[in-house]
Amino acid sequence: MLTRHDLRDVAGDYASVLPRPMDDDEAPLDIVRDIIADVRHRGDEAINELGARFDGAAANPLKLGPDDLAAAVDRVGPDIVASLREAAASIQAFHLSQKTDAHTYQRHGMTITQNRQPVDRAGCYVPGGRAWYPSTVLMTAVIARAAGVSEVVVCVPPKDDGKVIDVTLAAASIAGVDAVYACGGAQAIAAMAYGTETIEPVDVIVGPGNVFVALAKREVSGIVGVPSAFAGPSEICVVTDGNADPRYVAIDLMVQAEHGPDGKSWLIAYDEATVDAVESAMRELLAEAPRRNDIESTLAVGGHVALVRDGAQAVQVANAIAPEHLQLMTADAADIVHGVRHAGAVFLGQMAPASLGDYIAGPSHVLPTNGTARFGGALGLEDFTKDVHIVSVTNETVRWAGPHVETLAMAEGLDAHAESVRIRLRDLSTESGGGAR
Repeated sequence: MLTRHDLRDVAGDYASVLPRPMDDDEAPLDIVRDIIADVRHRGDEAINELGARFDGAAANPLKLGPDDLAAAVDRVGPDIVASLREAAASIQAFHLSQKTDAHTYQRHGMTITQNRQPVDRAGCYVPGGRAWYPSTVLMTAVIARAAGVSEVVVCVPPKDDGKVIDVTLAAASIAGVDAVYACGGAQAIAAMAYGTETIEPVDVIVGPGNVFVALAKREVSGIVGVPSAFAGPSEICVVTDGNADPRYVAIDLMVQAEHGPDGKSWLIAYDEATVDAVESAMRELLAEAPRRNDIESTLAVGGHVALVRDGAQAVQVANAIAPEHLQLMTADAADIVHGVRHAGAVFLGQMAPASLGDYIAGPSHVLPTNGTARFGGALGLEDFTKDVHIVSVTNETVRWAGPHVETLAMAEGLDAHAESVRIRLRDLSTESGGGAR
């Protein structure tokens, strides 16, 4: 069921024995580039044709505004609405707690103010197709609003009838989204980047998706802001020392696998008996799982076990995998977590499943995948903002900095740069230029 890799005698070179993340040679780049070019050339016409081809139906309608979203709230059950509101409140509270006032720094008479400003317009991609993800609406749009973005839009693939499912629209209303576009895949990313007759271009595109969506975001990253981490198919890595309930371990491996193809489910265990117990529990759970086919097909390709000596090696292997979700289901989880350097989100103990983070913990569930947790982290306020530095100086500053600027500018052969301080230094050296100028 899970492909086993015995790493107990491996001394640190895990990259050579672990399955590699997808590289560009395996990626459908040509298809993605053709889709982007088509949307740029034909706009809404291309969106509708590509929607019919890939989503099973053209959008009907393409754009839904605030009134459409509010109406969907009334059509969704009160229990779902209550849970959506509770999740939105948790996400908002966590991110608002991170907001800080402008930072001010002073040296040699110079004052620098770092002023964080939101982008004007953010686009949130929400996957669809095999499942619907109103939670992703909240995990992207609520954060954009907390960052101060003035206009937030969502792109989501439509159902077979060309419409967007009500629960997704209700989540968009609760999150304060301005418009939802019934548009998915690489074509949605292209539309948000370049614009069409109906879809206005945005400044930042966020949200997870399949490999086509992730590659499309990479392709348009020179046009719009795109978080550096690869938010692609879902991943889980569970570390267990054999003390955790094997049912908990099994179901948590299944949780991410039920998203469908290209996902990864890693089990890191200390002995074969633990793996056998987890696989036995997984077979029992799969027998009753409504999404059994999706889970089994994902595990057949992306299900792996790493057998390790102890907790120290387990953390080293987890760092090499750099998973989206990491669960430490060990007796010493609170101790070994300090060695974790590369993971999107970490959950401690057997009572903390990654599904808490998927819905309601507060941090975004839009996390780095495909090994990009080596350099990227969870979607956050900083992905919707940029720093504007305001520099003010005194004559003292010019006297201190001017000679250094002149020296460095001349070293680069940029005489005008040097002259820009020389002229000020000359004025300051004379009585007539000694005042503020």
